[in-house]
Amino acid sequence: MQGNNEKESAKAQYQRMTEQPVSVLIRQLSAPTIVSMLVTNLYNMADTYFVSSLGTSASGATGVVFGLMSILQAFGFMFGHGAGSNISRQLGARDAASAKHYSAVSFYLSIFAGLAVLVLGLVFLNPLMRLLGSTDTILPYARTYAFWILLAAPAMTSACVMNNILRYEGMAFYAMLGLTSGGILNIFGDALLIRGFGMGIEGAGISTAVTQYISCVILALPYLRGKTRSSLSPRYFSLDFPVIGNVCLTGTPSLVRQGLGAVSTMVMNNLAGGYGDAAVAAVSIVNRVVLFLNCVTIGIGQGFQPVSAFNFGARKYSRVKGGFFFSLKYAEGIMVALGVLAFVFAPDIIRLFREDPEVIAVGTPMMRLQCAGIVFSPLSVFGDMMFQSIGKAKTSAFLATMRRGILLIPAALVLNALFGLNGLEFSQGICDVLTGLVTLPFVAAFLRHLPADGTPMQREHRAEAS
Repeated sequence: MQGNNEKESAKAQYQRMTEQPVSVLIRQLSAPTIVSMLVTNLYNMADTYFVSSLGTSASGATGVVFGLMSILQAFGFMFGHGAGSNISRQLGARDAASAKHYSAVSFYLSIFAGLAVLVLGLVFLNPLMRLLGSTDTILPYARTYAFWILLAAPAMTSACVMNNILRYEGMAFYAMLGLTSGGILNIFGDALLIRGFGMGIEGAGISTAVTQYISCVILALPYLRGKTRSSLSPRYFSLDFPVIGNVCLTGTPSLVRQGLGAVSTMVMNNLAGGYGDAAVAAVSIVNRVVLFLNCVTIGIGQGFQPVSAFNFGARKYSRVKGGFFFSLKYAEGIMVALGVLAFVFAPDIIRLFREDPEVIAVGTPMMRLQCAGIVFSPLSVFGDMMFQSIGKAKTSAFLATMRRGILLIPAALVLNALFGLNGLEFSQGICDVLTGLVTLPFVAAFLRHLPADGTPMQREHRAEAS
C-alpha cells in the first residue's frame, strides 16, 4: 500500500511540474521562497538594527561578520544547489533512487564542511576578522559576534542543503516554514537578549546561533516524516566520487557566487575602513538593505529553478523558455517599483539603522546607485540560475564570477584609487548594470537554440552537464 501511495504521489508531482502552466507554477513555488528569503534577510537586518544601538563600531562588526556568513553559505549553497539541480533532473527522468543518493551525499558533506569552518575559524579568529575588514575598534565586537556564528556553522551549511533540495522537489512551502520560523524567532531573540538582558552584541550572536539550529531541525522534519522523494538516511551516503564530483561541479557557480561575495565584502570593508568606522557601517547597512530588496528577484529565481531543472530533465524545453521569460517580466515589474522607492527614501532608510550624519552621508549615494543597478539584476540572476539548474555549470560559474569577482573587485579598487570614497560608493551599482549586459547574449543564444520538446540535447551540452 505504501509503495502504491508513493507511486501516486510521484506521478502527481511529475504531472504538476510538467503540465501545470509555468506562470502559475512559478508563482506558487516562488511565493513561499520570497517570504522565506525576506524573513531570513529581515532577521539579518534585525541584527544590524539592534546592534547599531551599541554604536558605530558595533554596527560595522555585523558587516565584517557578514563576510564569514557568506563563506558558510558558499559551502551550503554549493552542496544544496549541486544536489537540488541533479535531484530535480533525476526526478524529471523518473530516477528516484539516484535522487536519494544525491541528497544524502550532499547533506553529510555540508556538515563536514561546516565543522571544518568552525574549527579553522576558532583557531584563526583574530586574523580572520582582520582579513574580513575589521578595524582596531571594530575587532572586539566582531570577535564576539563571530564566535557564535562559527558555533552555528554546521547548522547553517546543512540547512542550506535541506532548503534547496525541498525547493527543487517543488516543496517550497516546507522550505519556507524552516527558514521563516528561525528568522522570526531570531528577531524576538535579538530584542530579548540585546534590549531585555543587556547582553550587547553577544546577545545577537547567541540568538542567531540558537535559531539556526532550530531552523535546521524544522527543515529536517519533512525528510524524517517521509514527505520527500530524497532522503537524509546514512544508508544512502557513500564516498561515490562521480556523484560528489557532479554535485560539486553543478554547485560550483553557487560556491563562486557566495565565495566571491565574501571576498568582495572583505575588499569593500577594508577599503571603507580607510575612511573610518562610519564608512564600514554604511557599507554594511546598504548591503543588507539592497540584499533585502533583491530577495524578490532571488525568490522568483529559486521558484523558477526547479521548473527549469525538472522540465529540462523531462525534455520539455518550451517550458524552460516560457518559465524564464515569465520570471523576468514578473521580477522586473516588482524591482522597478522597489528600486524607485528605495532611491527616493534612501537617507530615511539608512537613518532607521544608524542616526549618524556621517553614516547617512556615505550610505545615501551608495544605496541610490545600487537601486539603479538592481533593475538589471533579474536578467543576470535568472540567467545564472537557469544555466545552473540545467547543468551548464561552466557558463553559470562564469556568469557568477562577473559581478562579485571579475567586475566588482577590480572596479572597487580602481574607482577607490581614482575617486576616493565616491568611487567606492559607485562601484557596486555600476557592476550590477554591466553584469546584466554581459549575461544577455549568453541567455539569448541558449534560448534561441533550444531544441523541440522531446529531442535529446546536443553532445556538447551533455558533456558539460556531466
